[in-house]
Amino acid sequence: MTIILLCLLIAVLMPIIAKAPLTIAMNKEQGGYDNRYPRDQQKQLKGFGARAAAAHANCFEALILFVPGALAVIATQSAGHLAQYSAIVFIAARFGYLCAYWFDMHVLRSILWAIGYIASLFLIWLAIP
Repeated sequence: MTIILLCLLIAVLMPIIAKAPLTIAMNKEQGGYDNRYPRDQQKQLKGFGARAAAAHANCFEALILFVPGALAVIATQSAGHLAQYSAIVFIAARFGYLCAYWFDMHVLRSILWAIGYIASLFLIWLAIP
């Protein structure tokens, strides 16, 4: 269960991790970070900056399925080896996804997204008695 909880912690920190390249792009591409209207500034980004913004947003979207799945296996005491491996696969796929997004590797990004999605669904499947 500890591994799943650690994966949960990493997953909820991942949007903050993904914010760093976005902030760098905002500073570099637009001469500074607009703390008053950061979302308006992000909409104007191109290339790497636009991909960093999309990757950051997708980190939040990925939580919608992973968090309930992880909590479901904990609540149903189904946090065995398969659930732990699935949580690890999700985290690994998500880190790979971020890198693929940043470096414009769109096919790999889509594959890694699918792997993370399936890992999240598998957690929910494992929690069903």
